[in-house]
Amino acid sequence: MVNERKEPPSDETIASSPGPHSALGTQKRVVEQKSWTSGETRLDLHLPTPTSFTAFPYDPPYSIQLDLMRYIYTSVESRKIAIAESPTGTGKTLSLLCGTLTWLLDEEDRSRKGQLMAVEETLKGESNDDDPPWVLKQSLEFHRRELEASGQAMSERLERARKKEEQLRRKENGRVRKKPKLSHTAELEVKDDDLFLPESGSDTGVDDYRHLSADVREMLRKYEDRDKPALLLDSEEKEPICTKIYYASRTHTQLSQTISELKKTSFGENIRVVPLGSRRNMCINEELRAKGGDLDEGCRELLTDEKRVDMKLLAKKGNRCPYMPPADDQSKILDFRDHILAIPRDIEDIVTLGNDLHTCPYYGSRRAIAQAQLVTLPYNLLLLKRSREALEIDLADQIVVIDEAHNLIDTILSIHTIPLTSTVLRASLSQLQIYLGKFKARLSPKNALHLRRLVLFLTAMDKFCQDTMDRAAATSMQGRGTSIQDQMLGAGAFVNALGPKVRDVNLLEVDKYLRESKIARKISGYCEKVVDDSEKGNKSGSSSARRGVTPPLHAVESFLLALTNASEDGRIFVSATHSTTTASNATAKPSIVVQLKYQLLNPAEHFKEVVDSARSVVLAGGTMHPISDFQSQLFGYFHQGKLTSFACGHVVPEENLKCVVVGKGARGSEMTFTYGQRGNKELMAELGQAILNFINLIPDGVVVFLPSYAFLHAIRAAWDEAGILIKIATKKKIFYEPQETGEVEVVLREYAEAIRSSNSAGQTLTGAIIFAVVGAKLSEGLNFTDKLARAVVLVGLPFANRESVELKERMKYVADLEKKDLARQGVDKKAGTQDAGAELYENLCMKAVNQSIGRAIRHRGDWAGLILIDSRYASARIRAKLPGWIGKDVIVADKFGSAMKELGSFYRGKKAGAGAS
Repeated sequence: MVNERKEPPSDETIASSPGPHSALGTQKRVVEQKSWTSGETRLDLHLPTPTSFTAFPYDPPYSIQLDLMRYIYTSVESRKIAIAESPTGTGKTLSLLCGTLTWLLDEEDRSRKGQLMAVEETLKGESNDDDPPWVLKQSLEFHRRELEASGQAMSERLERARKKEEQLRRKENGRVRKKPKLSHTAELEVKDDDLFLPESGSDTGVDDYRHLSADVREMLRKYEDRDKPALLLDSEEKEPICTKIYYASRTHTQLSQTISELKKTSFGENIRVVPLGSRRNMCINEELRAKGGDLDEGCRELLTDEKRVDMKLLAKKGNRCPYMPPADDQSKILDFRDHILAIPRDIEDIVTLGNDLHTCPYYGSRRAIAQAQLVTLPYNLLLLKRSREALEIDLADQIVVIDEAHNLIDTILSIHTIPLTSTVLRASLSQLQIYLGKFKARLSPKNALHLRRLVLFLTAMDKFCQDTMDRAAATSMQGRGTSIQDQMLGAGAFVNALGPKVRDVNLLEVDKYLRESKIARKISGYCEKVVDDSEKGNKSGSSSARRGVTPPLHAVESFLLALTNASEDGRIFVSATHSTTTASNATAKPSIVVQLKYQLLNPAEHFKEVVDSARSVVLAGGTMHPISDFQSQLFGYFHQGKLTSFACGHVVPEENLKCVVVGKGARGSEMTFTYGQRGNKELMAELGQAILNFINLIPDGVVVFLPSYAFLHAIRAAWDEAGILIKIATKKKIFYEPQETGEVEVVLREYAEAIRSSNSAGQTLTGAIIFAVVGAKLSEGLNFTDKLARAVVLVGLPFANRESVELKERMKYVADLEKKDLARQGVDKKAGTQDAGAELYENLCMKAVNQSIGRAIRHRGDWAGLILIDSRYASARIRAKLPGWIGKDVIVADKFGSAMKELGSFYRGKKAGAGAS
């Protein structure tokens, strides 16, 4: 064989690669941009951005859709952080799916080619000069067939699952199947307290089974693995891990819509999809659900029912969940995995499948993650590190897409904000002391040390709370349910306030011990047993009611973990409130409860773990403006070239949208709805007259968004008194957004029916009007399509309460962060610009406004007017923060008559167009 010249790769050629999780589980690093010469063939492994996307279901796509798909593909290939704004109704979800999945399939092809190239390089290096060329060729062909066979084997396995499911459906059609129930044969007292000792896998350095007899140790070890879910044990052969897309959104409804959009593409059933959810959404054990309580805790009890199963009955699995196969029956969970991967399904489909196959959807979906190409999941499962670890989600070199990302920062802050009451703290400490009193002599030295440290820390926290109660009780403030004491501390200052004895306690070690030993459930289980024993013969059912309750030590554990964050990244807010407890004599007894609340201020540190691991992160939404918040609060530590942004216009023609700012009423008075002016009855009357004039022009449905429920109630009372509501009701039927979630669907259905019926002959009403609240139930996730919203009216600017202690601290944090950044760069802040705190305050308001605006104009043929009632909308700075697709077309009316003229022309034109068609 003639040796061919091989050029060494330059530094530039190894900047990007498919990474360790590429298709078929290859662990070889493939050099991007590097070309290998074999005969006359030269292969380049860089993926150029396609000019077309054949998977997109509509041909041709709109130019903005093609631009978005190309932007997403390029960003993923270039390992960028991408922020994309595409208005609702422009096919955003389809574009995200087609852009990322097209790249994914191209990447799998690149990976296969890269593996063959790596094999070729190895064979050439090992070959002798006198080896005939056909030897190398035959070896390469063998490896190519091996790769193809691997993919074919998976395809055949999934096809068998599809056929089996089809047969199952035919067999089960029309049959009433009895659901398996929990067996209660094991509802016995625990006869050996050793089951409550810490897990042997914890950091003890000593075998915690050493106190047990040899027979009991053997039995426990035999069934310890058997009672674990099948997916938690390593199979003999490691499953291949493929490159995948983690697609996150806010709700399961939105994720189900994503699956529906996927099915429209030509990818069809060829993409392996796994939807992930919580036990609350996926549990099919109806008997367990009917018991109420904490479903997560109840589920864990049914996997290894530590508290109530006699050890001699462990082998019988009498109290085990009937839907969870044990480790010695992995075939059932593997079969369920294949059914999940066979065709794209949403959460509801997976639950139905679980019922059909009598297998747990929650654990079955987890087993399917490794071989999935697309994983859909709600925000919290992606953003919480503990959740990712529990699901064994490895984001290394994967693609993360976060849809509806406009509220991402607030979501990160919210899920990492941890409350803890003095009541829960005291219950935890009491249980811990009872537990130590029983097992102190039987714990290993390291277990005992960890628990003594925990008692020390909780005792100090309890004393801190008691001191706070004493100070609150000494004040003259009265009134139940109102805050009577507030203070704010940094995490470091809070620990110092607990006293010198606990300052050296390593909370990271304590947290690790709590997780590995599972001591919270052990302690709670033992204390429940003690109470059960004392209530023996009591048939009130109180003991069964306690089962499935979250151990109080879990809440303490979350709070302690929060204290390990950098001190400047969060604050502890301490408040004491009057509450009412019921004493044994059934009389109301006032008491004081202290709440400790850790509030995260820095979202970047927690999200950094996601960004640093993933190949590319895409944040997408219909209203991502103002984008400056993402740049400063999430990605300030990245160099500019890593972060890119994209914003496209709407698919609707310009003539289908009219946006008007109304700053003056019909009487010429200025309309500015600041917090102090919202009680002004003259201003409310001016607003009522303006809306009455507008609805004389607007057909069908009108959605009016107000700054708060309080303002909604105020104008309703004022207009009722002034007779304005009666005048509005002669034109359109009036509806109000309910404060109870369960009533929303009924109100919307009646609102839609009122609009439909108003188009009938003989009707005097011209439609319906619904008054809603910015940031509440109707301002996000709902579509007011076509006649449901021929106008969206925004009244005022919904600024948050600036006197809120938490908001003040967050504003101060971002302002201080900006000062440090400017000092590091050695530059001064531009004159005339707001500081970062004021910018944050304004941006929070405008994000809420933009979400409400997005309820209208849902598709290309839709049309509506956007009416912004407040003089402050005329500000260039405020208008610049409106969605990009309307910002340049906003008309600022200098007087009310001008606004009426603009809107009258718009609606008359639409009415004439409808008549002509």
